[in-house]
Amino acid sequence: MTRKPPKMSPTDSALIDRTTAYIKARQDEEADGPVTLDELAAHCGLSPWHLQRRFKQATGVSPREFEESLRLARFKKGLRSGAGVAAATFDAGFGSSSRVYERAGTALGMTPASYAEGGKGAEIRYAIAPCALGLVLVAATSRGLCRVEMGETADELEADLRSEFPRARSITRDDAGLGHLVAEILHRISGRAPDRNIPLDIRMTAFQRQVWSALSRIPVGETRSYGDIAQAIGQPGAARAVGQACGSNPVAIAIPCHRVLRNDGALGGYAWGSQRKQALIAAESASLRKKSRLAGKKTVSG
Repeated sequence: MTRKPPKMSPTDSALIDRTTAYIKARQDEEADGPVTLDELAAHCGLSPWHLQRRFKQATGVSPREFEESLRLARFKKGLRSGAGVAAATFDAGFGSSSRVYERAGTALGMTPASYAEGGKGAEIRYAIAPCALGLVLVAATSRGLCRVEMGETADELEADLRSEFPRARSITRDDAGLGHLVAEILHRISGRAPDRNIPLDIRMTAFQRQVWSALSRIPVGETRSYGDIAQAIGQPGAARAVGQACGSNPVAIAIPCHRVLRNDGALGGYAWGSQRKQALIAAESASLRKKSRLAGKKTVSG
């Protein structure tokens, strides 16, 4: 069970409003570089340590992480408007283009220029394999896993992948080259605990990062509700937003969104069908029971 964070008090709510308003105002002034914790603490009349603790306790992220997410959102908005990488970088307040490219891998899932052009330039390889749930498609860039899909036919899966990355430079099938990733995904589909870490190349917001990290910490064979996850990330009123983050997960199985149920205990939605979700949960529960039985036998024989 996850420990429930304390409810946000009116005083904390006022503090969050004051700090976020100040951060947004500084960004509107096109200030170069991030707002420092010392500057923010002075504005709020608190010590930096006290501000950091209360802000993170109430929101689940530090003031610096919150400021960075706003700056990245502004940067992405500039890219989508056609402003160009240099102009969007300046408008968002990044001190240099190198800062943007340092963050681009996790925030955009591709280079800023590629993101601005709908994924143009991405080189994606994919593999398709049969599994207990039909067929599974695993796709990756040179940086890591970027898509996991499940379906009934290879044509259906390939069409979905191409629609997800309509302006990629190339999308090619490479079953042999991606064999290690496919093997790990199949291993997890069978209900067993991860055998190895999988590098990811996916876009995410700061909130999605929190939710998906929390999902990855749910033990194999256990489930949580959307409300549980909202509590775990320090945002107890965000159960609906947690559900949306689960639904937007691009790498099923690798990020185990199937382990999250509705608050009433019902299965809830799943991008690849409720039957597959139920089967994944059942497989993990069976694997956990088998592991417990084996452990019990070893204890008795020992």
